[in-house]
Amino acid sequence: MTKAEVKALKGDQRTQEAIHPHSPVVAFGADKPLRLDSGTSLSPFQIAYQSYGELNAEKSNAILICHALTGDQHVANTHPITGKPGWWSNLVGPGRPIDTDRFFVLCANVIGGCMGSTGPASINPETGKPYALDLPVITIADMVRAQAMLVDHFGIDQLFAVVGGSMGGMQVLQWASSYPDRVFTAVALATGARHSSQNIAFHEVGRQAVMADPDWQHGRYIEAGTMPRKGLSVARMAAHVTYLSQAALHRKFGRNLQDRQNVTFGFDADFQIESYLRHQGITFVDRFDANSYLYMTRAMDYFDLAFDHNERLADAFAGTKTRFCIASFSSDWLFPTAENRAVVHALNAAGASVSFVEVQTDRGHDAFLLDEPVMFSAIEGFIHSAARARGIALP
Repeated sequence: MTKAEVKALKGDQRTQEAIHPHSPVVAFGADKPLRLDSGTSLSPFQIAYQSYGELNAEKSNAILICHALTGDQHVANTHPITGKPGWWSNLVGPGRPIDTDRFFVLCANVIGGCMGSTGPASINPETGKPYALDLPVITIADMVRAQAMLVDHFGIDQLFAVVGGSMGGMQVLQWASSYPDRVFTAVALATGARHSSQNIAFHEVGRQAVMADPDWQHGRYIEAGTMPRKGLSVARMAAHVTYLSQAALHRKFGRNLQDRQNVTFGFDADFQIESYLRHQGITFVDRFDANSYLYMTRAMDYFDLAFDHNERLADAFAGTKTRFCIASFSSDWLFPTAENRAVVHALNAAGASVSFVEVQTDRGHDAFLLDEPVMFSAIEGFIHSAARARGIALP
């Protein structure tokens, strides 16, 4: 790389986090390639992760948390870039529904991500430069295969639970389908067994916004010392609207003006909702890689659990002994209750043990990340019951 390229890499905290994360890393060499759905392999590669609590002698108390599209491994610790608490610290931690005083909790940055696991911002060993779009396209199943290799690294034969929402919920369902004997319980929130055409459409709008930014440089922006900030910011703004609900937007913002008494008859952020979305976009680009956004959204688009089972979703869970907890949220129009119920019906058809709850809330899709007492109670009750069945001592 040129001196300018090296300087660009060193000067960008986000890029540095992708290459040298503030997380433990497990590296897999040429002898352990990751087989991808695209027909290629990724080797060498690495997975960055965080862990909480202690693994018991029987290695029976391990819980894997799967993060959503813009999440990462920092589920219950301070984020190294933003300085904010972990994205699920209200659910995971000492005395929380997922109690790190009782369970060993593991959360990995997905392959294709930008917080230390191999992704488009990682250095391609063949070129000495960031992969950019030379990284093979990643699927949800690829993410799960990599996670299984990480779990193997810890010598864990069976996970007590796999837990996640949205894209994380997709990973949970993939885990239960691909490795049924390795998942004792599965908790999937605000998710579906395939991505809808509406969701694919929103993702395409976001990807086109990124790629239309002149600073995207055909994906080679790190080498060029640029960043498609405007394009990624717009992509985040559009996506963030889908995470909320009309009721929540009206309750929080209505048509209230931002720091003014009257409209300006211009194109400044007159309304509070405009200012809020712009803030969401600006802060997002400081912690997330634009190419990773392309890869993550494409992985979700390709997800279709029934596809390899002759379009029979129940067959994806045939013979499963895993215990399932599925939760939806009444105002979630990104993954509406009907899509969650379709998973429940498939599990019922497969003879699986499944609990289902629809949480009544006006907070939209993002409700699974927020303080929702009904959700917390359902997860805590499910985990406690499963722990007794698994023989894990209760406090």
